[in-house]
Amino acid sequence: MNSVMVNKSKAFAIRTIKLYKHLKDNKQEFVISKQLLRSGTSIGANIAESRYAASKSDFTNKLSIALKEANESEYWLELLYETDYIDKKEFDSLISDIRELLKLLIASIKTSKIIKSERSDQ
Repeated sequence: MNSVMVNKSKAFAIRTIKLYKHLKDNKQEFVISKQLLRSGTSIGANIAESRYAASKSDFTNKLSIALKEANESEYWLELLYETDYIDKKEFDSLISDIRELLKLLIASIKTSKIIKSERSDQ
């Protein structure tokens, strides 16, 4: 398992939790921030689950779920920015983190599928 991905997903979850608390307490925004909280923390949870996957297919499936959650998080961040709940600096920093996670997840899923395909060819 890619420890960079584990660490980055956990760091993103922590940032998401802090952003949720800020939006809830200071901006009185409850709906979108709650969606981001759910998807943003789910990324790392699914990556953590993949570490003890029952099979290579299970591993790939957990990472695929994390990828979907990361994509959803990107959407919620865009909405928060475009509705002026977060400023450009916050957005740029968070979107950079989520896009890096997306790239890591895509690469890991592709590698996992290649390895699985090579094993089935043997």
